[in-house]
Formats: sequence, C-alpha cells, structure tokens
Amino acid sequence: MSSLGGRFWKLWTTTVTSQVGDGLYRVILPLIAVSYTRSPVLVSLVSVCLYMPWLLFALPLGAYADRLDRRQLIMLAQGLRVLALALYVVAVTLGLANLALLCVLALVLGTGELLFSGSAIAMLPMVVEKSQLSMANSRIYAVRQLAENFVGQTGGGLLISLGVIVAVSSTAAFYAVAVIAVLLIAGRFRPKKRTTALRQDIVEGIRFMASHKVLRTLALIGGGLNFANTAFMSVFVLYAVGKHSAMGLPDWAYGLLLTVTALGASVGSLLTGKMERRFGRIRVIAVVLCSPVIAQAVPAATAIVAVVAVAFVIHGAGIAMWNVIQVTLRQRIVPTELLGRVNSCISMLSWGTMPVGALVGGALADWIGLRGMFAATAAMSAFLVLGMRVLTERNIAAEEDAAELSTVG
Repeated sequence: MSSLGGRFWKLWTTTVTSQVGDGLYRVILPLIAVSYTRSPVLVSLVSVCLYMPWLLFALPLGAYADRLDRRQLIMLAQGLRVLALALYVVAVTLGLANLALLCVLALVLGTGELLFSGSAIAMLPMVVEKSQLSMANSRIYAVRQLAENFVGQTGGGLLISLGVIVAVSSTAAFYAVAVIAVLLIAGRFRPKKRTTALRQDIVEGIRFMASHKVLRTLALIGGGLNFANTAFMSVFVLYAVGKHSAMGLPDWAYGLLLTVTALGASVGSLLTGKMERRFGRIRVIAVVLCSPVIAQAVPAATAIVAVVAVAFVIHGAGIAMWNVIQVTLRQRIVPTELLGRVNSCISMLSWGTMPVGALVGGALADWIGLRGMFAATAAMSAFLVLGMRVLTERNIAAEEDAAELSTVG
C-alpha cells in the first residue's frame, strides 16, 4: 500500500469512519433544526452548541492529550458520541425530543470531535517518521474529506428522508466502528510522564504557540476563516432548502450539494505535496486563501445551483490544501510532548470563533438578509489574506530549523 506502516493505516481507518459520522451529523442536525423552526437565530443555535467546546474545553483537553494515552482518549471520544446519539434516539422514540435537546446533543458531539481530532493529530507523529508527515497528512485529509463530505453528507441527506431515528442511529453506528478500528492499533501512545500541574502544562503550551509567529498567525487566520465560514453555513440551509427558499432544494439534495466540496477537497489533498514542490508552499497558501471568498461571494450573487456547486468545489480544494500544509507545519515545529497542548491552543483560536460566528451569522441574516450576510462573510475572508505578510518562507524555515536543532540537542 505504502511505506507508512500498519499502525498508520489503522489510525487512518479510525479517522475515516469517524469522519463519515461527522459528515452525517453536520447535515442531519440542521435539517432536524429546521423541522422545529425557520428562525435564523434559533437554527444557528445548533451550530453555536456544536462548536462551543472548542472555546470552552480546548485547553484542558489538549493538556490531557499530553498526559494520557492518546489511543484511549480516541476511544473515549467515540464512545461518548455513541452514547449521546443512542440517548437522543430514545428521546425521539418517546416523543421527548425538541430543539433544546438537539442543542445538548450538538454540544456533546462537538466535545467528542474536539477530543478525537486533538488526540489523533498528536498521535500521528508517534506512528510515522517526521519525514513522512506530509505524505501521511495528505493520505488522511484526502480520504477524510471524501468520508465526511461525500459519504457522510450525501448519506445524511438521504437518511434523514427515512426518518430521524434511522439517521441518528446510523451516525452512532459509524462511531461504534471507529471504536473497533482503534482497538486494533497495538502499542501505548502516552507521552512522557508529567509531574507538573495541569494549569502549568496549559500555560506552557500557550507560551510556546505565542512565541512562534508562524504558529500564531496560522491560528489567527484559521480563526477568521472558521468564523466567516460558520456564519455562512449556520444559515445556508435556510437559503438552500425548501420550496420557498432561494435555491428550492429538497432535503436529500442539500446533502448532495454539500458533498461537491469533497470532490475538490480530495483532489486538493492529494495534490498538495506536488503543488508545494512546484510552486512553493507560500504561493499555494496565498492562492488557497482566496477559495473561501469565492464560496461565500457566489451565493450572495446567484442562487443557480450549478454555479454554487462549482464555488463549493473550489472551496473544498483550497481548504484541504490549507489543512494539509498548516497541520504538517505544526507537527514539524512543535515537539511531540507539547503537541497536544499547542494543538489545543491553536484549536481554541481557530475553532473557538465558530460558535460566535454561528450566532453572528444568524443575527446578521435577520438584520440584512441572507445574501447580505454572505457578502459580509466573503469580505471578511478576503481581509485574512493580509496574514501572508507573516507567512513568508524565511519565517517558516526559521521555525522549522529551530525545531530540528531542539530535537538534536
């Protein structure tokens, strides 16, 4: 298959099955929400709860990822989500489900995703050599995009048409498979034992990130991109789904529309290494930062499904390349024993903006309309290109070289 090794491919399988589940609930939760209300603010509350854990829990969970076995944390994350989904199925069966309970479910699912993603990213350098990280991340991101966006989001739209119980139960089943897959990974993946206090560990991670301008710039750009994209996506379902919406799509077609992002993402992930070698990673980063602008500006101008779909393909390719490059840089610059904490700091900055973005998106849509809000998020995404003043090849190479010297020393 490749030189990456058996343990990597088992971690890859765990990630793929988990991403299918993530893709399912990203479609299912908004569609369930619009069955309760058509208010942009109330619908956006589901997204607020889904991404709130990155703001509330990222730092302590990252510290635990540098203290505990990362494989066991992945199992905990998946088991937590299986339990939450099963309880929601019971509530639906008994007629007790409502928008408030859906928000609670979103909060638990988001917490599980945060714990899983942070632990998996920190575990990867313990599975493959540092020289193989770019290849390994490309393999993971290429297929995780297909799993989440193509399989998960297409399946979410189709499953919800069969009923809420079927859709939610299917999501739980994929997380259960992920638990089985991670059980097959042999070995222990606990960093060196730490005797310091948890708070001290968190502060150490914050200081490391703050002292590296490339890392903190990547985090701030990621936060801005996620703020704008979450504001956009938190109410996009109202623009796309329903007979009286601008696009007029049925439920099943909404999931299908979102999956086109995976086409671009898969190609973009696999081509990232080649594009970096040919054009240089700085030029690649500059180009991919334009992709969210396109994805958000096009729906502001037109509701033609084909045109919006093309914009989403471009967005998928750009964001996939961005993820591969910035995660690989993070793994190269940050020592393994600090990776969980630094990753949590970056996650808090880059993903912690998402609940705020969702809330702002709902409020703006109420105030200036959906298309006006889309135009506003596109303008914000365009502003983030200014971060390229810091992301120079010289600055990146300096931090990578310092990390190499630290490792050798």
